[in-house]
Amino acid sequence: MAADVVVINVVAVFAYWFYLDAFLLPHEMPSTYWLLVGAPILLLAFQFDRLYRSWRLNKILALLGTWSKVWMAVLMVEIVVLFLSKSSTHVSRGWFLLFGIGTFVALSVIRLFAYYLLRSLRGRGYNYRTLLIVGHSATSDEVIRIIAASPFSGLRVVGQVQPEQLAEQLQVMGERGPQEVWICLPMSEERRVQVALEALGQSTANIRLVPDWFSLRLMNHGVSEMLGIPMLDISSASNSGMSWMLKEIEDKVLASIILVLISPLMFGIALAIKVSMGGPVIFKQQRHGWNGRRINVYKFRTMVQHSEGAEQVTPATRDDPRVTPLGRFLRRSSLDELPQFINVLQGKMSIVGPRPHSVVHNEYYKVHVPRYMLRHKVKPGITGWAQVNGYRGEIDRMEKMERRVEMDLYYIENMSLALDLKIIVLTVIKGFFHKNAY
Repeated sequence: MAADVVVINVVAVFAYWFYLDAFLLPHEMPSTYWLLVGAPILLLAFQFDRLYRSWRLNKILALLGTWSKVWMAVLMVEIVVLFLSKSSTHVSRGWFLLFGIGTFVALSVIRLFAYYLLRSLRGRGYNYRTLLIVGHSATSDEVIRIIAASPFSGLRVVGQVQPEQLAEQLQVMGERGPQEVWICLPMSEERRVQVALEALGQSTANIRLVPDWFSLRLMNHGVSEMLGIPMLDISSASNSGMSWMLKEIEDKVLASIILVLISPLMFGIALAIKVSMGGPVIFKQQRHGWNGRRINVYKFRTMVQHSEGAEQVTPATRDDPRVTPLGRFLRRSSLDELPQFINVLQGKMSIVGPRPHSVVHNEYYKVHVPRYMLRHKVKPGITGWAQVNGYRGEIDRMEKMERRVEMDLYYIENMSLALDLKIIVLTVIKGFFHKNAY
């Protein structure tokens, strides 16, 4: 807060000097300008709980998003006050614009610096908070895994006990008691949760209940109201309204541009396939699309012509004799996927989304992998969050598919235009070649 006050005043003076070319001392500036400097400080103070708190467990985008909204609100309040008080003629619009933008940039830089400095310190073992986990379950295992993978959070697990052992553990720890206590128990174990809360009756730690959300994998979790009845959304349509419209525009525009750019390459590949293999150039396979509807997905043919039973699809393996030399190159480079941009223009696929699997494989995995079919809550994609994180290619262990589904569900829960662009950029940066594609 102190840094914000200093920066707001400094930027106000420098904006006055720079724009009005008037090198006045701060106390010589007109009082109207200082009122516009003091108002933001007062308004930021009213937002103390939102802005000036620990962000160790939040993403930087959440911090910057909150800060941006608050600062925009501050400037809007000032503009309205200037208009209603008829004081706008006494203030340089250029100065106000420079002051507003300059202050936003400067305070954003300060927040970025503080955020990453603290992350760095926590990664080195400083500025940490001690955490005691109550309960042994799949939820607690997932929590510990996430904490271990997030050293920047500064959380240090100092123990894991059952509710019945909690009182004794707290007594042993004494004054070195934990700063955080997370109760990781299923919501059905109400009695054991109560035992834990009774043991924590005199504890000064922050106590948090971590329900078994991981088993539910809530999709678009939020509260909606139907006929006046509040409801928790466990699985509801995520691609609706403005987000749906933006994604549709993104797909159509990008697919059109990309198809124009790659059309010579596609023509060359088609010609090479025809000359080297003969037969059809495009391979069509039925897969599940949006809401589980069947669609035909296009690919360049990479195998010799062969036939399989209607209910049999044998995935390609390393050194698969069915894959031709040209086909092997197309698979390794992902060039065989290029015709799917036509699927995008047809509205059957998206550029970014969960990769579609064959119908036969879907029927198998939906029995063995929990929440598997929730992947079809959105359109399938040419690339996706799972693919840029290394989960593509042959599935030789069930754990690989489970992890791929987790990645797909993460994308569906957090899908946005920004995340789509990030995935597209990562796809280009990491390249199209992959050791698991064969």
